[in-house]
Amino acid sequence: MEPHLNREAINRWRLLLGSQADDSLEQSGEYSRSEFAYRELDSILDFLYSREHGEEQGYRKEGGREGSQLTVPTWLQKIRKLFPKNTVEILEKQALERYNMTELLTDKKVLEKLEPNMTLLKNILQFKGRMKGEVVKSAKEVVRKVVEELRRQLEAEVQTSIVGKRNRFRRGYTKTMRNLDVHKTIRKNLKNYDRANKRFIIDELYFHSNIQHHNKWNIVIVVDESGSMMDSVIYSAVMASIFYKLAALKTHLVIFDTKVVDLSDRLDDPVDVLMSVQLGGGTHIAQALRYGKSLLENPARTIFILVSDLEEGYPIKEMYRQSKDIIDAGCKFLVLTALDFNGNATYNKHAARVLADMGAHVAAITPDELSQWIGKIIKTDCNIKCDT
Repeated sequence: MEPHLNREAINRWRLLLGSQADDSLEQSGEYSRSEFAYRELDSILDFLYSREHGEEQGYRKEGGREGSQLTVPTWLQKIRKLFPKNTVEILEKQALERYNMTELLTDKKVLEKLEPNMTLLKNILQFKGRMKGEVVKSAKEVVRKVVEELRRQLEAEVQTSIVGKRNRFRRGYTKTMRNLDVHKTIRKNLKNYDRANKRFIIDELYFHSNIQHHNKWNIVIVVDESGSMMDSVIYSAVMASIFYKLAALKTHLVIFDTKVVDLSDRLDDPVDVLMSVQLGGGTHIAQALRYGKSLLENPARTIFILVSDLEEGYPIKEMYRQSKDIIDAGCKFLVLTALDFNGNATYNKHAARVLADMGAHVAAITPDELSQWIGKIIKTDCNIKCDT
C-alpha cells in the first residue's frame, strides 16, 4: 500500500473511532495527531456524539473536547457547509430526539436556521411549552411551512377522491382549466369587447363548481392527543382543514386526553389547531365519543372517525357502549389506529377486535387512503340516489 493511501486510511479510522483513539494510533507509528486531516469534521461530530458520554468520560456540556469553542449556532452553520441536506436533517433529528438539544428550539436565531420538516414540527409541538415571546412566532412560521407543504401534497388526492359531479349552475372556486366556465366568462365580459382590435378584455374568469352544495356529509374527527399519537394528530389536523374547505362536507375536529376540546372553529388555520394541542396526559375515549355524539345532525350522512390507539384510561366498557350508540345511530364509524404514511401502529388489539365485531371499520391507513375511503362512501350514496 502506498504511503499516502495508508495515511488516508488511518485518518478515516481516527475520525470513526474518535479522539479516544489518538494514543493507540500514535503508538502504531503511522499517525500523528498534529497531522490529523479531518480536524474540523471531527470537532463538529464530536460536538454532537460526545453527548453519549458523561463528564467522567471527558464530555463537557459547553460543547466538545479539547477546548472546542463550538456553539449550537456555529455548529448548525458548519454542518450545512460540510454535509449534504439529507445528512444535515439526520444530524438535526438526532440532536433533538436523541441528545435533547432543546436550545435548538428555544433560541430564536437557532430555530430559524433549522430545516423545516416533520421531525422539527413534532419537536416544536413537544417542546412548545418551553418557548416564549419571539421564539413562539418563529416556531409558528416553521409549523406553517411544514403544514402548507403537507397540505399541498394531500389536497390534490382529497379533491380527486371526494369531489364529485360538477354543478354547471353554480360558480366554483377550484380554478383549473378543466372547470373553466367558458360561456359564463364570455357573457360576463361582453362589456369589455374591444371592437377596434376585435378581442375580449377578460377582467375575471368564471369556473364551474365541483360539487352539489346541498345534502352535505358530516365528518366528525375525534383525535387522541396522547404522546404516542403525535403523527396522527398532525395528519388529522391537516386533513380536517382540507375537508373544511370542501362544500360537500361539514367538518368537526375534536381533540382529547382526559378533557375534550372542540377545534372546529379553527379549521381555517391548521397551524392554530396544532399549536393548541397539548401532547401527553391521560386518555378518556368514552368521554370524547360522548361529546362527538352531540355533534350528530344527520347520522345517516355522518362519517365518524376516531383516531386513537384505543388505550382507554377509564373502564373500557363505557367506550364500547358509546361506540355502539354511534354505530346504531346509522353513522359510518371508522377507527384509525394510525393516520400517517408509516403505518406502524401500536394499539389495543383486543379493543380493536371488539369494535370491528360491532360494525366499526378499524384500520391503520394513510391520509390518501382516508380520502379515498370517504370519497367511496359519498360517491356510492350519490349513485344510489341517482339510480332511484
